[in-house]
Amino acid sequence: MIEENLLLILVALPFAAALATSTMSPRAHDAAAWVSGLFLAAGGVVLALLHGAIGAGQVVRGQIGWVPALGLDLSFRMDGFVWLFVSLIFGIGSLVLIYARYYLSKTDPVPRFYAFLMAFTGAMVGVVLSGNILMLVVFWELTSILSFLLIGYWHQGQAARDGARMALIVTGAGGLCLLLAMILLGQIVGSHDLDRVLASGDLVRAHPLYPLVLGLFLIGCFTKSAQMPFHFWLPGAMAAPTPVSAFLHSATMVKAGVFLLVRFSPVLGQTDLWFHLVTGTGMATLVLGAFLAIFRHDLKGLLAYSTISHLGLITALAGIGSDGAILAAIFHLLNHAVFKASLFMAAGIIDHETGTRDMRRLGGLRHAMPVTASLAIVASAAMAGVPLLNGFLSKEMFFAAAADWNNGSWLDNALPYWAVLAGAFSVAYSLRFIASVFFGPVATDLPRSPHEPPALMRRPVEALVLICLLVGILPGLTLGPVLHLAAVSVLGPDLPYTDIALWHGLTLPLAMSCVALVAGVGLHALFHAAIARGPEGPPLLHRLRAQKLFERTMFLLTWTLPRLGLRLFGTERLQPQLRLIVLLALAAAAVPLWGVLAPAADPLSVPLNPAFAAMWAAGAACALGAAALAKYHRFAAVILLGGAGAVTCLTFAWLSAPDLAVTQLLVEIVTTVLLLLGLRWLPKRREEIAADRLLPARLRRARDFVIAGTVGIGLAAVAHVMMTWPLIPNVGDWFLRNAYHEGGGTNVVNVILVDFRAFDTFGEITVLAIVGITVFALLRRFRPAPESTTRTEEEAGLRDPTLAHALLVPSVIMRWMFPVLIVLAAILFFRGHDLPGGGFSAGVTVSIAILLQYLGHDLRWVEARLTVLPIRWMGVGLLIAGGTGLGAFVFGHPFLTAHARYVDLPLIGQVPAATALIFDAGVFALVLGVTVLMLIALAHQSLRIARLRERDRAAQKEREAA
Repeated sequence: MIEENLLLILVALPFAAALATSTMSPRAHDAAAWVSGLFLAAGGVVLALLHGAIGAGQVVRGQIGWVPALGLDLSFRMDGFVWLFVSLIFGIGSLVLIYARYYLSKTDPVPRFYAFLMAFTGAMVGVVLSGNILMLVVFWELTSILSFLLIGYWHQGQAARDGARMALIVTGAGGLCLLLAMILLGQIVGSHDLDRVLASGDLVRAHPLYPLVLGLFLIGCFTKSAQMPFHFWLPGAMAAPTPVSAFLHSATMVKAGVFLLVRFSPVLGQTDLWFHLVTGTGMATLVLGAFLAIFRHDLKGLLAYSTISHLGLITALAGIGSDGAILAAIFHLLNHAVFKASLFMAAGIIDHETGTRDMRRLGGLRHAMPVTASLAIVASAAMAGVPLLNGFLSKEMFFAAAADWNNGSWLDNALPYWAVLAGAFSVAYSLRFIASVFFGPVATDLPRSPHEPPALMRRPVEALVLICLLVGILPGLTLGPVLHLAAVSVLGPDLPYTDIALWHGLTLPLAMSCVALVAGVGLHALFHAAIARGPEGPPLLHRLRAQKLFERTMFLLTWTLPRLGLRLFGTERLQPQLRLIVLLALAAAAVPLWGVLAPAADPLSVPLNPAFAAMWAAGAACALGAAALAKYHRFAAVILLGGAGAVTCLTFAWLSAPDLAVTQLLVEIVTTVLLLLGLRWLPKRREEIAADRLLPARLRRARDFVIAGTVGIGLAAVAHVMMTWPLIPNVGDWFLRNAYHEGGGTNVVNVILVDFRAFDTFGEITVLAIVGITVFALLRRFRPAPESTTRTEEEAGLRDPTLAHALLVPSVIMRWMFPVLIVLAAILFFRGHDLPGGGFSAGVTVSIAILLQYLGHDLRWVEARLTVLPIRWMGVGLLIAGGTGLGAFVFGHPFLTAHARYVDLPLIGQVPAATALIFDAGVFALVLGVTVLMLIALAHQSLRIARLRERDRAAQKEREAA
């Protein structure tokens, strides 16, 4: 139980740090760094406490119930492989925090940077720790979104915006493929639990859908880890601040794909298809990335392509899939994170202290920056695979795995040669990094005079370089047990212990390493001068760049096709848009129901009540009258529409649906009044505006009549079939039986909304909040022309908005109605769990009370006496509703689980109470906020129109007097 709680705390720590830093002042640079660092340090302590159980071979699990019926639980698991990866995330993350404190400018919004970085850390930890493959994809996509924010942190630059957009599109699209793969995988296995999936390799590989699952899975992994042909987004992400590059491209973002390849290799691997796709892609990426890195002139560009190359190396090892290859993949994954993070930080120091990253302008920095030069040289040597450094050991293990016999295919036979070629390229670009920056003539035209950075800015680089040395010299003592534990977690407990030592004798892998080192030095000596003066890559590769194909595809999708669609279907007029929407809805309903919708053989029949028929005749007359008068008198049309709505409300009450009747009545009132407020803004209806370009007015009206009649008849037919079909046991019967016992209420509709289907309601009120804010934003931008205002009011019959509404109901009566409606809202709210009512109805009722004040009084008079802060009401409503759901976690229940019981109150006795009432309070607050927000926006626009009219009248009087 202790380990389970520690695991949940570990997941929550980075998100808590993000929340804490996001609330800080933009100038609180040091505080944001300290808070983030303390949370990561706490994560390190948790990892240390969990090491005992992990070292004993246990798999620590923690779970929070979410939607158990769908297999959606917040399930987390940690084994040796995950422990090593999370330690890497927290370790590199802590060093990046220290580095960023001195790298970022005082003018940057640093707390926002730390908030993004901590949230990204939490998402990455969620990917690694997820014990549910669907929740893994949720965290996976969260890393794409947060990396977009981090890459585009300096959003004022075009390169940052383009790089962030490209990274989001490529990795986000890959995430959708991964989601489909995980859904299919869950269907094949019969569970979304990661442990069951990992234990079902034979079942998955034998399934007919295995090739499809494998293809979708690999697209997701290859896009995230920048494998060919999706590698082009990674160099564009170099526009991010260097701390972001050091973190995302060494220990986190790009490592997520190779982490999944290693994690799922026992399930999807061990087939020829896996070997050829994964190893072939990895080797091609390894060679191409290393080759292109040689030609880059930008320091971070060179490191970006080297990252692509090393990710290809790890991918190739995962594709080989042997015990030695998986161990080498895990080892190189760790080594690459260490030396690449140090190199990115060193590149950032050079850029920070000299003002440029262009290697053609740099040179001789070993004189001005001797310590930084020494650190960067050691880290570059580790990247090149020089002996006595960590990169040499894992690269030698890669050579050993490549030289081993796997399946005798052409790819298998070519692996050793590809590996040596890529190793030579790696040495060449590492030597170019060292020689161009730290040796040669001293640069004299730099933007800044080079010097050593602050000591604490260099400490993270020193710590990482020290790890490179310690692991390279003493691999067995430093990482041997941890690597074995990680490999056992992936390959099984029968894996024999592999002694990772510096010297294994004169072996083929050692010979391959020596050949790669010598060949790389020779390549650099022969072509260094030409490469330094030439373009960034051969001309042929410039013409075949995947980035150009991506840009052309995006241009086609975002410019060419939308303009074609706009030309074919686009219009600024409302009627054609509504016509298209209605026709699409009609087709969407007709296709599945055609030939299926039929009345029951023995339908239920109820005698027609004359009163009901008369009521419907009145409603139909109102609807037809509204359609007829809409062209001539919109005010009358709105009133008649209100009559049709009232008949609908009475219909609900007649058919024993009082909750619907109450809601319909209240919404009808608000809608009618809001329409009245908006009438004055509508343009004057002229035949040349309303008429279709192609059809005369009479044919257009006939066409619209046919469409409307078809839709109405179809809807009536569906309703008739559903209401006359004999009653059979369904889910509604279960709700009727269990509403009181399970939800503590006798109003089944309200219990469903706030208890059984509360998650749906939470999603709906969230959407309602978004809609309210969107409408408010549109109304704030809306600026009606003064001359059209007068014409529209005259057409609507509203000469003066305040007087016109006051004539309907005296302002005194509206003022008296306010306390009455507040009491009515309280009654509807508190009785909602047992009788018709609820939070939605109560919120709309209070909105009507406020609305009446705006109708009967001047805007300034109302706001001087009644202060409403709708944005805060909306925020508080969402917090209450969400907090109610999260409160269930405290007691170990799924999200939004409700509890009902009787409470003894003094002088009253037992009173029914349920936590669903608190959730309903959130619904009430949000509905009130949204409605009043739109109301206030309309009222302020009305005041602006009145002022414009007064100004026009005053100007007219001055002209007449003159």
